[in-house]
Amino acid sequence: MPVFNTKDLLSSLAEDVNVLLKRLDEVKQLDSSLLLTQPTTDKWSVIQVLEHLNSYNRYYLPEIEKSLQNEQPFNPQFKSGWFGDYFTKMMMPGKDGKVANKMNAPKDHRPIAELNAAAVITEFINGEQHLLTLLQKATNTDIGRLKVPISISRFIKLKLGDTFRFLIAHQQRHFIQLENTLSQLS
Repeated sequence: MPVFNTKDLLSSLAEDVNVLLKRLDEVKQLDSSLLLTQPTTDKWSVIQVLEHLNSYNRYYLPEIEKSLQNEQPFNPQFKSGWFGDYFTKMMMPGKDGKVANKMNAPKDHRPIAELNAAAVITEFINGEQHLLTLLQKATNTDIGRLKVPISISRFIKLKLGDTFRFLIAHQQRHFIQLENTLSQLS
């Protein structure tokens, strides 16, 4: 399993979140009717993509926060776990910026069609700001010893470092979907 310098990993993940927020700044300038338009009936609108990400933030951010309450002495190295590395790689877009394997969202993470664009965007921004705060807080603990239960089964727990990696890879994956949706609507 890969081994990371803890501070470098957390810093890199925070950069990834900031890139997503910067792109969202551009997207939120677009007309809300465009953002709410599904390119086809079986494809999500931009706002549905963001609402899907919000559903994951609603689960993972409080779980990460709970995990961080059990501070462990700082460890300068983080060794990824087998499951965590597997799930992260499964979510991560390819180096070419493409999503290799399509997946169906779990039922409780599928967004409805009728959404308030401004509210969804605001929730996503607030969630990402909270995620940045949690990444910063994690720089003072052992992200390999703290565990977070995954959303599809509370019995399976990932190392905190892998949870961050998975959550952000999932967001990057769906920002490619968001970009593809905007391209299809242009």
